[in-house]
Amino acid sequence: MQKSIKSYLRKASDFAADVLFPRRCPVCGEIVTPFGELICPDCVGSLSPIRQPVCRRCGKEVESERMEYCFDCTKHFRTFEHNFALLNYNETASRSMSAVKYRNRREYLDFYSQAICLRYGKALKNLRPDALIPIPVHPSRKKIRGFNQAEVLAKHISANLEIPYYPNALKRTKKTVPQKQLNPSQRLHNLEQAFSPGQLPGNVHTVILVDDIYTTGSTLEACTRVLKSMGAARVFGITICIGAKV
Repeated sequence: MQKSIKSYLRKASDFAADVLFPRRCPVCGEIVTPFGELICPDCVGSLSPIRQPVCRRCGKEVESERMEYCFDCTKHFRTFEHNFALLNYNETASRSMSAVKYRNRREYLDFYSQAICLRYGKALKNLRPDALIPIPVHPSRKKIRGFNQAEVLAKHISANLEIPYYPNALKRTKKTVPQKQLNPSQRLHNLEQAFSPGQLPGNVHTVILVDDIYTTGSTLEACTRVLKSMGAARVFGITICIGAKV
């Protein structure tokens, strides 16, 4: 009974917020129609959902079912088990992710978290995860933005799937140089000393790392190595976007 009351109050609060501050579409940026939706129905087609077949390691689309792994995952050693990705990182997704991070459109994460839970909720629960952990950003960057998009996303997924959420399990202790012009090996080296252990219970066996974008996998790999040094046995990833298929 108490849980249903809390759920009702939360829905009433969300409704009031939507009336006072109308929700904007994560694709077009306009007020969502019809009222109550998280994305304009006409805008859904601009997104590119990940479709099978995918790489067995990073979750990126591959050309043929005969390909177990994408080119990157055959070339670079991975210690994480698998990454689940929701969307291909096309121009539409790029604009939407930029709006989240640089224009404070964190409300878009309501849609993306819901879509992740609808698409992968059962698969994630079947892993029997002990912890849902967001990829941390450096404190100075978080101070400028006012939030960490991976943390907001992880919190929503945790609430929906009832997976324990540990936002302080990892720390970003080093502000790295921009990654865009580095190759995969340079990116991993750039990140190896950027993350350090935070607060995590000692009985954690299976972990799901949460981030917005998977590019080369260097961030996911660097965090996986730290978590394994902390005692985690299996580390998976879940991301909104991933780079183009190979």
